[in-house]
Amino acid sequence: MLSLRENISQTAVPSLKAHPKRSSLHHSATAPPPHPEPTAIAKLILKTDNSETITRNLHTLTNWTPHLVHTVLKRLWNHGPKALQFFNILDTHPFYAHSATGFDHAIDIAARLRDYKTVWALVARMRSRKLGPSPKTFAIIAERYVSSGKADKAVKVFLSMHEHGCSQNLNSFNAFLDVLCKSKRAEMAYKLFNIFRGRFRADTVSYNIIANGFCLKKQTPRALEVLKEMVERGLVPTLTTYNIMLKGYFRAGQIEEAWGFFLQMKRRKVGIDVVTYTTVVHGLGVVGEVEKARKVFDEMIGAGVLPSVATFNALIQVLCKKDNVENAIIVFEEMLRKGYTPNVTTYNVVIRGLCHAGNMDRAIEYMDKMKDDNCKPIVQTYNVVIRYYCDDGEIEKALAMFERMTGGSCLPNLDTYNILISVMFVRKRSDDLLVAGKLLIEMVDRGFLPRKFTFNQVLNGLLLTGNQGFAKEILSLQSRCGRLPRHFRL
Repeated sequence: MLSLRENISQTAVPSLKAHPKRSSLHHSATAPPPHPEPTAIAKLILKTDNSETITRNLHTLTNWTPHLVHTVLKRLWNHGPKALQFFNILDTHPFYAHSATGFDHAIDIAARLRDYKTVWALVARMRSRKLGPSPKTFAIIAERYVSSGKADKAVKVFLSMHEHGCSQNLNSFNAFLDVLCKSKRAEMAYKLFNIFRGRFRADTVSYNIIANGFCLKKQTPRALEVLKEMVERGLVPTLTTYNIMLKGYFRAGQIEEAWGFFLQMKRRKVGIDVVTYTTVVHGLGVVGEVEKARKVFDEMIGAGVLPSVATFNALIQVLCKKDNVENAIIVFEEMLRKGYTPNVTTYNVVIRGLCHAGNMDRAIEYMDKMKDDNCKPIVQTYNVVIRYYCDDGEIEKALAMFERMTGGSCLPNLDTYNILISVMFVRKRSDDLLVAGKLLIEMVDRGFLPRKFTFNQVLNGLLLTGNQGFAKEILSLQSRCGRLPRHFRL
């Protein structure tokens, strides 16, 4: 295996002096690059199992910057154990010190792995270096607790912030309410809001967050009650407030109310913006009012409000879902002609539309086009294509796309593994079941926790196809993950 320096030196980047007072690990005549390429670093970390080798290679490179470190962490995001290994090794580098943002990234990864012991050890390390923790750090931790079903723990995190040297204020209070509301815990957020609003002097942002929380749960009457209370307390609604309610009506399927509210906003001249129009275009389109959505899109331009990339994305998505993908591509081309640069979301919407229309070859062409716009496919892009290949029974093509994904700079996530493992049971072939078992092991190694159902499904499949030895390995893995198995006779 190539060393980190040797591998990166092949990536056509400028050269750099080696680490002072350190000889080259492999005595290579080629000097390492000044700005190591993050993708190459991530690949080497993924391919190298020996911790000492990785440490020597990372310490050999000197031009580490916070931006480079954060980029590598993002490349390794879907392999939590390797990401934390990289962070901890670099933490011992003689000429580099992690930033507060670097610690926040590491804490987020550890919390996603539900390794809370590591989370709080990192928080303590941040504090000892006077890098924090900040309100953002606690918002990250709270969000991970909530997403793992431990909302009560998240509340304790907020209430204990001061014990870690970070005092609570209105901004941190609002950030915490936002975490709860976006996780569909609007009732819990509202109770805490009522308890602490006097202490933190709740503002319009606080009320907007709570209203949005109820809108996310399609409880628009509750959201209106909150906003009425806000006005009664002397706070003035903002354009954001109106946009929250508008989107809430559309989300709840209250189309007549949404349209009436939009017209009311226009009559009141509250300063309708691009977010307002984008919400209406998307909301109308979702319910099949494609022509009306297109008229609103044209109207906004006539009103002097320039559409954003998000507006084009909304219209393209609507056309893909409720009209046809060819009309969506016409809008995509129109967007290019007007000088807009498509983003990942734009491409993902078009690619999904082409896949849904059964035009897989053209969808792949658009994946390749993304590079021309300096816009690389992300895990969601690959997942869409893999899922449609699986739905079409094209299992080999799905696995080939998985290989293309892992061979690039994009690591699979939990959805990727679940999609592929599920399709391995379609043909009931022994070889497919072995692939499912290998995927299950790989996903656990990367820090993902499979459902108990997934473990049992793979175990049953291996047993039925005569793979008792491999089944024992999976059973042992299941026990280590805490997904206690039911009784299997191996």
